[in-house]
Amino acid sequence: MESIFTLNFLSEILLSTIRMATPLLLVALAELYSERAGLVNIGLDGIMAFGALAGFMICYITGSPTLGILVGAIGGVLINMIYAYCTINLCAEQIVYGMAINIFAPAVASFIYRVYFGVSSTLAQATLMKTIAIPVLKDIPLIGQLLFNQTPMVYIAYLLVPVTAIFFNRTKAGLNYKAVGEHPKAAETLGINVVRQKYFACIICGLLAGIGGAYLTTCYVNTYSDGIVAGRGFIALSAVIFGHWTSSGVLLACLLFGFFDALQLRLQIISVTTPYQLFQMLPYVFTLVALTVMGAKKAGPKAKGQPYRREER
Repeated sequence: MESIFTLNFLSEILLSTIRMATPLLLVALAELYSERAGLVNIGLDGIMAFGALAGFMICYITGSPTLGILVGAIGGVLINMIYAYCTINLCAEQIVYGMAINIFAPAVASFIYRVYFGVSSTLAQATLMKTIAIPVLKDIPLIGQLLFNQTPMVYIAYLLVPVTAIFFNRTKAGLNYKAVGEHPKAAETLGINVVRQKYFACIICGLLAGIGGAYLTTCYVNTYSDGIVAGRGFIALSAVIFGHWTSSGVLLACLLFGFFDALQLRLQIISVTTPYQLFQMLPYVFTLVALTVMGAKKAGPKAKGQPYRREER
C-alpha cells in the first residue's frame, strides 16, 4: 500500500486517466449531441466497435493512424444512419433500435475481421499514433506531461468541450438545435426543419462515436479484438446523465470514470493476490452509484426518446 502514496504513482494514474477518459469523452459528447436533438442512442457500443475495426484495418493497411481515424468516423456515421432512418423516418422505438445496433455492428465488425485476417490466435498489429509535445508547455512540472504531451486526438477531444458549450449556449444554430430536443413542434412553427436537425445530430453522433472507437485501436492499443469496447458506450451514456447534459459536466464525469478505470489497473499490479475481477468492477460500480445519485435529479431534454411525427398536432 505504501507504493500508492508516491508522486510517481500519482503522475502515472493521472496520465492514464487522461488517456482512458478520451474515448469516453468523445462518445459522451456524441450522445450529448444526439440527446439534445431528442434522440436517445444506446447503440454507442456498437458504433464504437465498428469504428474501432474500420480504423484499425485502414491503419493496418496504410500505416496511417490519421487515415484510420477518418475512416473510423465514416464507419460510425454509416452505422448510425441505420438508427437514424428507423427512428426518424419510421418513428420506431429508439431504445430497441439502439440495442439492435449494439448487437448488429460488433457482429459485422467481427465477421469482417475474420474474413480479412482469418482465424488465428495471434492478433494483427498496426501502428499507433505518435504523441505531439507542445513546446514550453510540456515542461511545466507534473501537468506538462499530462496535458501537453499527448496524441492529437486527445487535444481534439478536450478542445471539443468548450466548442460544444459555445455552440449550444452562444449561437443561434445551437439554440435552434436544443429547441428540437425540447419542443420539436414549437421548433417547427419557427421554421426549424426538425427532421433535418435530427439527421444532423445522428451524423455528429456517429462521427464522434466512430472516432471514439477508432481511438482505441489507433491511439490506445495497436490491435483489434472482440469486446475491445468493453461497455464504454454505456459508461459514456451514464456520463451524459451524470454531467446534466452539459459539456463541462460530461468532461468531469468522463475524467472521474477514467480515473477509476486507471485506478483498477494499477491496483491489479500492486495486489496480485487479489482476484483481478474485483478491481475490474470499480468503473462499473461507480457508474451505478453515479446514476443512482444523479440520475433522478434532472430529466434532460423534454422530448428525448419521443418519436416526432410532423402530421400530429
